[in-house]
Amino acid sequence: MHWGLAGAFAAAIAYGVATILQTIGARRTQRAQSVDVRMLWRLVHSWMFIAGLGLDGLGFALSLAALRSLPLFVVQAAISASLAVTALLAAAFLRARLQAREWLAIALVSAGLAMLAISSARNRPAGVDLGGRTALLLGVGLLGAVAFLAGRATRTGPGPGSWALGVLAGLAYGASGIGARILHHPRSLLGLVTDPATWAMMAAGLLGILLYATAVQRGTVTRVTAAVVVTETLVPAAIGVALLHDHPRHGYVGLAAIGFVCTVAGAVALARHGEAPTNERLARGSATVRPPADVQQEVGG
Repeated sequence: MHWGLAGAFAAAIAYGVATILQTIGARRTQRAQSVDVRMLWRLVHSWMFIAGLGLDGLGFALSLAALRSLPLFVVQAAISASLAVTALLAAAFLRARLQAREWLAIALVSAGLAMLAISSARNRPAGVDLGGRTALLLGVGLLGAVAFLAGRATRTGPGPGSWALGVLAGLAYGASGIGARILHHPRSLLGLVTDPATWAMMAAGLLGILLYATAVQRGTVTRVTAAVVVTETLVPAAIGVALLHDHPRHGYVGLAAIGFVCTVAGAVALARHGEAPTNERLARGSATVRPPADVQQEVGG
């Protein structure tokens, strides 16, 4: 296993732990009526959310290093496997009950990752000109505008709106991964500061955090997380193969495709673990918010 794969798998572990901490923090924060940047200020007062962000930062750094030598479809699929990590941690430490189908999903994720590891090949960083990197930054800005309008249109309560925000969050996370893949001079401070891809990557990451936190306050865990996982994995993978010349090892295309499908399918099956199981013990001490009844039932609270 080369260092890129090790970094991708380590990122999945960091993200898996962060998910539990971050979502408990979001649930204990005053509910936002729309996509509101002031919610970020409220979230920074939650130590659990901050700890989760710290692990997110570590995971992002590891995935960034992995993306310099691995194609997007490998790294994004590995990141989606963080749901398997979250499920195992929830079972071990939060007394969440895993059903037989979820153990099967964890096995499917593990098998998919093994196939991706076998079929992965070192890929050079994607060479994208200034125009392409600027287009990504403009695209993130457009995504932010769409998210703002979607947030206002769906603020009446849970339902399709939470799924739409989950899709937009997935697109934002995917754009952040694409930005990391196409950085022009990642080892130069001046190169990073002047690269539109850097700003696109950072803005997309913050937008994804905001949209995800808003979505999980409004909708069920499964609906939101499944939307995020599918979008943040499939869209960057397709762009990587079509435009950035990402490819598996020669002769291993079929194995890579099967591994990718297995990993994503298993992750979607574990979608209810997109946030930590929330029960009365975890909710005790919450300042303003208790999870909706449908979420408590769904996560076995």
